Amino acid sequence: MKKGIIVASFGTTYEVTRKLCIESIEKMVEEKYEDYLVLRAFTSEIVRSILKDRDGLNIYNPIGALNRMKELGIKEIFIQSLHIIPGYEYEKIVKQVEDFKKENEGFIISVGKPLLYEDYDFRKVIEGLEAESILGEKPVVFMGHGTEHGSDEAYIKLEKLFADKGCGEVFIGTVEGAKTIGDIIAQLKGRNIKKVMLRPFMLVAGDHAINDMASEDEDSWRNKLLDNGIEAEIGLSGLGEIRAVRDLFLEHLEAVINS
Repeated sequence: MKKGIIVASFGTTYEVTRKLCIESIEKMVEEKYEDYLVLRAFTSEIVRSILKDRDGLNIYNPIGALNRMKELGIKEIFIQSLHIIPGYEYEKIVKQVEDFKKENEGFIISVGKPLLYEDYDFRKVIEGLEAESILGEKPVVFMGHGTEHGSDEAYIKLEKLFADKGCGEVFIGTVEGAKTIGDIIAQLKGRNIKKVMLRPFMLVAGDHAINDMASEDEDSWRNKLLDNGIEAEIGLSGLGEIRAVRDLFLEHLEAVINS
């Protein structure tokens, strides 16, 4: 009987970055585990609803994907999270799996860790960014999503590791976390930095990257930097476009499959 893999991300309504950053990982999973049934799941109900209404796309949420596996008689299932940190979205998957297993006997379900979980993960991400020549030439400002969850500390930890490794000047702020673009602007001014590369630190270059980060809107990070005399060159690519990031997600999946 087949085993199953569910590749679960927050999701995005932007087709181009979905193909580059989510489908690219799904294809790697399908190629490596060709004897498994591989399904896509998005954890964002808003994204799923928009895609259904606008594009006629019906994408499973994690519970929907688990139920589909159940219908097909697949009881050994591995879910790989494509989230960046172990925050609320990741915990939601874990809780849904626990509830599903209570209601359905005989299922073996394991959840792979998100991108930044162990110290090893942080090192691999830094190495991957270095290999893509993203770091070093000029100061880099990353926009992470951020969260009120305690895992928001991962962004601060990563920024410190960039500095400890001598990767040039790297700053990580968030949309919804503790460290904001205002904090970064203060840092840049303190170092008299006038030009930066502005990039998303997110799986996809979706709504936050296009609108909150790079747009002409008054409150975008780009314009906030410009208002403070700092020129921003925009890099609109998600982390899912980086080979080392894709490989790390597959390592996390392999770890639960082989455990």
